[in-house]
Amino acid sequence: MKTTKKQEGGDHYLRMAIQPIEFIIANNIPHLEACAIKYLCRWQEKGGVKDLEKAKHYIDILIESKGKT
Repeated sequence: MKTTKKQEGGDHYLRMAIQPIEFIIANNIPHLEACAIKYLCRWQEKGGVKDLEKAKHYIDILIESKGKT
């Protein structure tokens, strides 16, 4: 069984045409961006506004880290 056909802790990703992890891996997206994508994709089906806050947190970390380069 393909691992993306199985999900631990719900089925919110399984209902998507393309799972976030498949998109992330295919596009070699770095960790902070990947975390934001994951929360943005699932917020309506799982965590609500809390997931939007988590996505924003990762985006804020990314913005802050780029300011120090």
